[in-house]
Amino acid sequence: MSFACDPGVTVAAYVAEQMGLPSVGSYEAVSILQNKGRFRRFMAENGFNVPMAKEYTDAEEALKDTEIFRWPVMVKPTDSSGSKGVTLVDNPMNLPEAIACAQEHSFSKEFIIEDFLEKVGCSSGTDVFSIDGELKFICFNSQHFDVDAVNPYAPVTYDWLSTMTAEHKKELAEELQRLISLLGLKSSIYNVEVRECTDGKAYILECTPRGGGNRLAEMIRYATGIDLIKAAVLAAVGEPIREVVQKPYEGYWAEVMLYSNKQGAFQSLWISPEIQKNVVEKDLWVKAGDHITRFEAASHAIGTLILCFDNKEEMMQVTHHVNQYVEVRLI
Repeated sequence: MSFACDPGVTVAAYVAEQMGLPSVGSYEAVSILQNKGRFRRFMAENGFNVPMAKEYTDAEEALKDTEIFRWPVMVKPTDSSGSKGVTLVDNPMNLPEAIACAQEHSFSKEFIIEDFLEKVGCSSGTDVFSIDGELKFICFNSQHFDVDAVNPYAPVTYDWLSTMTAEHKKELAEELQRLISLLGLKSSIYNVEVRECTDGKAYILECTPRGGGNRLAEMIRYATGIDLIKAAVLAAVGEPIREVVQKPYEGYWAEVMLYSNKQGAFQSLWISPEIQKNVVEKDLWVKAGDHITRFEAASHAIGTLILCFDNKEEMMQVTHHVNQYVEVRLI
């Protein structure tokens, strides 16, 4: 069982298969989900919506293929999480630098180049759950990003109010179920990223058999009362899971990742008096004087704020303009 960490997922699947322990599925199935290149190929071969993509280990080989992609493109490590090593490239001249960044963050030195999918509204990145191969719980949220951050592809705020259409939500739920069935998956939590795009299609970008980072399962527990963490533990030890059912959100919930775009010594966390009443939980992982790094990946966050609002307008005002309400101050 893993949360927020990819490397151990395939190892756990291998050990479980060899020792006959409970597992989400076969080592082969998990390996497909955990490698972005293999996942894209599997999706394409089985008729899912998928961007044009190709994986490489040799930078020179990739540089020969620039004409097969529609620019701009995304360059990513195939085996890394937390948006580490991800770059948007709009000119082939900048490709070598992006490849070097991706390989630096890849255990296998493998990277993928894929067409950039321009989203409509907000992408969704949250957790879902299957029991005995049946998708029992699915939810959608909205991810928000800091375009001024060193890594503008790591979410900095979430709210549990999706911008996606009901039709695309239904389609994505059906496609996730089809994916689970094709791979022969059983009982597990999954971290799933999806988006609607300007081409009118909805895409499954990620579906990894682990809990997401950034306390997503805890946020789901706040918003719905469904405890996916407990369910994941039960699945890992082969116990029956009875309390995972589809439920709507109760209230307007948001999460703010605490971070700095500069490195230095932490001084204090400022929270606007306007939203003090909305703070349900403040989880700060540093103290005054501690050194913090600039926000290059999800792992560089220094804490979280969990907020609850009376209405969606208040929530959206904060999540869309979070820097007006929350500030990490350095000495």
